[in-house]
Amino acid sequence: MTLSNLNLWASLPIPALVIDPDDAIADINPAAEQFLNMSARSLKGAPVWDRLFIDAPLEASFARVRGAHAPMFVNNVDVGSGERAPVQCNLQIAPIIDQPNWVVLLLEPREIADRLGRAFATKTAARSVIGMAEMLAHEIKNPLAGIMGAAQLLAMNISNDDQEMTDLIVQECRRILKLLGQVEEFGNVRPPDRQPVNLHDVLDRTRKLAQVGFAAHMRIIEDYDPSLPHSFGDSDQLQQVFMNLLKNAAEANPKGGTIRIKTSYEMSLRVLNKDGTGSAVPLHVEIIDDGPGLPAEIADDIFDPFISGRENGTGLGLALVSKIVSDHEGWITVDSVPGKTVFKLSLPMAPKTKTIKG
Repeated sequence: MTLSNLNLWASLPIPALVIDPDDAIADINPAAEQFLNMSARSLKGAPVWDRLFIDAPLEASFARVRGAHAPMFVNNVDVGSGERAPVQCNLQIAPIIDQPNWVVLLLEPREIADRLGRAFATKTAARSVIGMAEMLAHEIKNPLAGIMGAAQLLAMNISNDDQEMTDLIVQECRRILKLLGQVEEFGNVRPPDRQPVNLHDVLDRTRKLAQVGFAAHMRIIEDYDPSLPHSFGDSDQLQQVFMNLLKNAAEANPKGGTIRIKTSYEMSLRVLNKDGTGSAVPLHVEIIDDGPGLPAEIADDIFDPFISGRENGTGLGLALVSKIVSDHEGWITVDSVPGKTVFKLSLPMAPKTKTIKG
């Protein structure tokens, strides 16, 4: 990395420090201030060993990084300060290319690393579950249709008193067939046909459809950034994402409430791609509702298949949202407390080499 990139400092989610050639702290990001419970003013200029208590011989590690001009990792190290008890962390030490003998020290608390590992394992397991569900859906639909047909034939030759039971069979068969269709739809989402997209146009179409349908009881407020550049995506799939998020917000407030759609532009946010490279996702869309919030027991798993906070929910709507966003090289998060739930979607910007039509 170079010092010119350090304007992204504040957006780093993990604690990070810049160390000068004399092993003094030259800079510290807000995450590190919070982690160490110390201000940047009290840390800058101080020897790193006087402010950080690190249970590892890092002097030798610093020397190796400076000599080899290559990063290195140190796992499972206790890190503390005079203001907080030690916490086990994974460390990364990286050289700063345009400043000889300067290094960056990244502190990743193990609780964060473990949570990311669990998330990866959960998503891998979810993919396996969906694959099995698709296979079962295909195998179940034909005999289920036969059962429904048989019940309809029986209803033609039985008394009115018994027709209540055959009607129940038909209704339940239809409900199960609808669920199986949703499972198959989830597994058959095609790769996005990505083109430059005006997100405000897609949001406007989605809002209008929502307000004459499932969100007729809601007040929807637009809070758009007029300078928002075009995104790079599939407008139909993005409309499906926004439709699912608006429906989720509307169903959270069956007696009525407010949904705010907010867009913003922030160049500093990046996500890590599957090949290890980073992609900018500077375009943000937030769907904010004033409902009761997500149940605490499912909040961390809300994007996983078959996880739902509603009694008759299938748990596939938000899973589909997550899948489409991931296919667009984007990122989605949720922050929920009673009275306010925010789904924040971050998407890439259209390449400047692309010609924007319309």
